[in-house]
Amino acid sequence: MAAIPPVCEFGTPAPGFTLPDVVSGKQVSLADVAGPNGTLVMFICNHCPYVLAVLDRIVRDARDLQDLGIGVVAISSNDVETYPQDGPDKMAEMARERGFPFPYLYDESQDVARAFGAVCTPDFFGYNNRLELQYRGRLDASRKEAGPADLRRDLYLAMKEVAETGRGPAEQHASMGCSIKWKDGAG
Repeated sequence: MAAIPPVCEFGTPAPGFTLPDVVSGKQVSLADVAGPNGTLVMFICNHCPYVLAVLDRIVRDARDLQDLGIGVVAISSNDVETYPQDGPDKMAEMARERGFPFPYLYDESQDVARAFGAVCTPDFFGYNNRLELQYRGRLDASRKEAGPADLRRDLYLAMKEVAETGRGPAEQHASMGCSIKWKDGAG
């Protein structure tokens, strides 16, 4: 089922977290991934067609944002009993195969997703260098299928603005994706 997150609540502080990176096995905190010019926290998963349609673009934009001093991290919070393909072993496999340039963290308790108010995959949270929310929007206008290659890079351009000015754009388009798969159907 498609889900659409709420619009950006500018200035909301980033919730702290420490979660295991499925590739390195190390514990990674928000402070570990925060960049000097901002931080992007992405909620993704392995099975979601919305994520899979744009995964190459997510990786591309993450690399380009890291070049601008933006720290990037991805978190999967789905219930792995119901969706075993979203489990840590499969996450690590995907991260290696796709060459993720960012840590891919596993939120087994789903507490981090709840703290952020994450709704869907993909769900993007862009923060300035003071870890104040400045972007809660889409990657681009793609949906379940990747749009044309020349689509406006909404996420990249918004986070570039955050890196340069500390503020996100006033106009933002919500992301859309599969709802996070909560344990026992709780949200």
